[in-house]
Amino acid sequence: MNKKILIWSVTAALAGFLFGFDTVVISGAEKRLQLLWGSSDMFHGVVVIGMALWGTVIGAFFGGIPTNKLGRKNTLVWIGVLYTISAIGSALANDPIIFAVFRFIGGLGVGASTIAAPAYISEIAPAKDRGKLVGLYQFNIVFGILVAFLSNYLLNNIGENAWRWMVGVEAIPAAIYTLFVLTVPKSPRWLLTKLRNAEAVNVLKIINPDQDPEKLMMEIKDEMENTVPNENIFLKKYRFPLTLAFLIAFFNQLSGINALLYYAPRILAEAGLEESSALLSSIGVGVTNLLFTLLGIYLIDRLGRKQLMYICSFGYIISLSLVSAAFFFSWEGSAMPIFLFMFIAAHAIGQGTVIWVFISEIFPNHLRSSGQSFGSSVHWVLAAIVPSLVPVLFSTIGAGMVFLFFAIMMGCQLLFVIFMMPETKGVSLEELSKKLIK
Repeated sequence: MNKKILIWSVTAALAGFLFGFDTVVISGAEKRLQLLWGSSDMFHGVVVIGMALWGTVIGAFFGGIPTNKLGRKNTLVWIGVLYTISAIGSALANDPIIFAVFRFIGGLGVGASTIAAPAYISEIAPAKDRGKLVGLYQFNIVFGILVAFLSNYLLNNIGENAWRWMVGVEAIPAAIYTLFVLTVPKSPRWLLTKLRNAEAVNVLKIINPDQDPEKLMMEIKDEMENTVPNENIFLKKYRFPLTLAFLIAFFNQLSGINALLYYAPRILAEAGLEESSALLSSIGVGVTNLLFTLLGIYLIDRLGRKQLMYICSFGYIISLSLVSAAFFFSWEGSAMPIFLFMFIAAHAIGQGTVIWVFISEIFPNHLRSSGQSFGSSVHWVLAAIVPSLVPVLFSTIGAGMVFLFFAIMMGCQLLFVIFMMPETKGVSLEELSKKLIK
């Protein structure tokens, strides 16, 4: 593999580290914040926790605009700035509204990163390595999650302001990432869509010095010539990739993954573990996520996207059914972490590794940012709704019913994989466009 492509891919994928850290760091502080500000379950879920998620929705919904207009690289730079401002502001907040505003700003960065980073990496990666290179984004997400769990555990007992350190420490990696991403080149495919051919050729020569850049340029231009000016992803011919993006994002969140990551300590405490044990088990969640994501990245260009989705669907159904049964039948708390680790392993090797790769592959070059914006928006609307409802649902219908619903939805995901999902392994982006657009 070209060393420069790897370095640029890792750099862009660091946006995922901040995504993962920002998403999960709140789990160590959320119960303290609810006690500190005397928030009701609804206010706590929708405002204190949910505002970051709604920021993510807005970032995903509108992130395609700067990704297309300013370019993938420039958008990644601004994402780093948003993360830095959010971390510092959240740490200094003295009331829940100001805290929620700064968490919202961080959410904008998270949402936009799910568009810009996978798009950038997919557009500089060769087809044979695209899965694992785009998968680096997901690896960094789960690495950020693990570091956040570990950080929360280490900062848990440093005093009454421990929560400020938990959310504020993110400013350090955010600033470092912002500086690093300034060093990567612009996406050659984006440059070609803007008719900046000379710049695109220079980048293509670096990406693959053994291949004639003119050949790839002709393939990209051939695809562009078959498009209509100012068209959008909602045209009839793009219905199939649009449906695929919707369904993979829909099932990703209806697995309950974000509900678990946001409330892991609370869920484990509900199952009978003490607070310190729950936080420690949360680190186990992060380690499991990391290891099985690495396995997924190793396999994604070998077995393919569809095979990994088969594996994860069966894993989801088994693990979520066991979690639900544990709550229904009041099994001992020590068994719950094992069931949750099984769930995390299933997610990491399948949906976690596949979703951003798959969505970044199925749309044509000139509509990639718009298509990813759509898929990311579906993902994050549900990611905002589901965790926001968790405190209320746990106190009303009970955790057992919540996890049973998630298990049933994963049965529906299995049907989607069997009957609808195409395999995209090893196929060029331009060839995929020809196959998926009717």
